[in-house]
Amino acid sequence: MDEDKDFLRQDNNYRTLKAFQKAECIYDVTYYFANTFLKAGDRTIDQMVQAARSGKQNLAEGNIDGITSREMELKLTNVNRASLHELLLDYEDYLRVRGLEQWAYDDPRCVQTRAFCKAHLDSAIFREKIKERSDETIANIAITLIHQCDILIRGLIEWKKRDFLEKGGIKEEMYQARKAWQKKNGAYGKIPYEGHGYNGSNGGNGQYGSNGVNGQTVTRENKPTQPIKPTQPK
Repeated sequence: MDEDKDFLRQDNNYRTLKAFQKAECIYDVTYYFANTFLKAGDRTIDQMVQAARSGKQNLAEGNIDGITSREMELKLTNVNRASLHELLLDYEDYLRVRGLEQWAYDDPRCVQTRAFCKAHLDSAIFREKIKERSDETIANIAITLIHQCDILIRGLIEWKKRDFLEKGGIKEEMYQARKAWQKKNGAYGKIPYEGHGYNGSNGGNGQYGSNGVNGQTVTRENKPTQPIKPTQPK
């Protein structure tokens, strides 16, 4: 293991993840949709915007937290997925209660929308295009984006699970990095701790020793002998 690259690696750039880019598109579409087609004061506005925000922010936070905690990374990534499913239900509810159409999978409009959403990950494109669309169309665009993002997140979770099985968590990486450093530098057992030595405990002058003197271990072989006092005759 190259400890410089594999130990606490800092190359996690969530902005390059397709799932994050897709989640950003969902947030921008949702912000416009909720504030354009829902009445002011409707609690659903905040709920939809917050669900979209959580779907994006938790993906970023999980990616960064993954540097030191694979468990937290998986947890937050799944929270991201749950938030998007909450948002999906809001869009489906909007269409259903207003008698609007949710496009079938094989509907030509849905097919065209899937192709467009798959080919574009720049949220600026969606912000521009949706201004010309009806609420029904925008809701279906958002539903398509959410389904595509969900597929990406599921794939990301599976990749993270495999990566954990292959490399383990942070404690294992720390141990492997330490062993690799010791092997590379030939330093195994050669770095004393301040105030301690090598060979035991309770030594003097910063050296280990078992009840030693001046850092030397006192053993049966090197323990100073005391002169034997002659016994007095009774």
